[in-house]
Amino acid sequence: MPSSERIHRIAVLAVPPVTTFDLSIPEIVFGAAELDGQPAYEVTVCTMEPGPVAATGSLQVVVPHGLEALERADTVMVTGSGARAEADERVLTALRSAADKGARVASMCAGAFVLAQAGLLDGRRATTYWVQAGALGHRFPAVRVQPALFVEDGPVLTSAGLTAGIDLCLHMVRSDHGAAVANAVARLAVVSAARDGGQAPYLPAPVAAADGTSLAATRAWAQERLHEPLTLAALAAHAGVSVRTLNRRFLAEAGTTPLQWLLAQRVERARELLESTDHPVDLIADRTGFGTPDSLRRHLLQRVGMTPRAYRARFALMGRAARRPAARTP
Repeated sequence: MPSSERIHRIAVLAVPPVTTFDLSIPEIVFGAAELDGQPAYEVTVCTMEPGPVAATGSLQVVVPHGLEALERADTVMVTGSGARAEADERVLTALRSAADKGARVASMCAGAFVLAQAGLLDGRRATTYWVQAGALGHRFPAVRVQPALFVEDGPVLTSAGLTAGIDLCLHMVRSDHGAAVANAVARLAVVSAARDGGQAPYLPAPVAAADGTSLAATRAWAQERLHEPLTLAALAAHAGVSVRTLNRRFLAEAGTTPLQWLLAQRVERARELLESTDHPVDLIADRTGFGTPDSLRRHLLQRVGMTPRAYRARFALMGRAARRPAARTP
């Protein structure tokens, strides 16, 4: 976990050839996180041999830092489409050393192959880009591969490909500093604030229906009414479709069911209220649609691993700090 006394250092280990989109995600997400107007993270991109690094596509990438960046990192993230190949032993040694010193270790996309080669995924649940999940499980049978946007198993986190890396980084910000800070970052990045890590890492159908319609308006409508007892019938009526069509389209667009999506939104709203207000838990439970404090407590424990009281004690000050405007310099 990040120290409250100093900035949290993140080393992003690029394993060539790199995908420039993946490489940019930690800089974008962690770079936007602030506490009291000050950066919450310091991101350093590194590689085994500093200098020009092979990349997919036509862009050229230069990485100035070497493996020494891992020595002082609080979190190490591995990315790179070349990670499926045999990694250099120097890379594996540096990763093991960082983990032994207590660093949180994560991977995006094929970076999971490097963590597996280092033995850091043995006996753990993990994921990777869904196209490569079978290969990861076959090559490393000690790894419990599962389809998901991202997986957290103790101090080791892995994500699926492309935009799932954003979900992973936002999850890490949320775990470190609470929902308010993570949601502020999501707003700046114009991305969804909370996608459940356990949902499918790919969409089984196009995002919009063949006639060009979308459920975005219905999701926005529901988010404004989380305090109400929303039902599948009410959601379907707003969308002007049958319940069966609602379920099918919701799964295609959001990668999860309507009720699971609603639950995730309610938990996220409850987290923000716990951080940013002094409202009693029964009032928060009512305003987020859980109805009773026991229901809120059960779902928060299941999703976050903390009771409302424990969550508020840990993140309340951070949530308020995230909402205060940064001091402007003359």
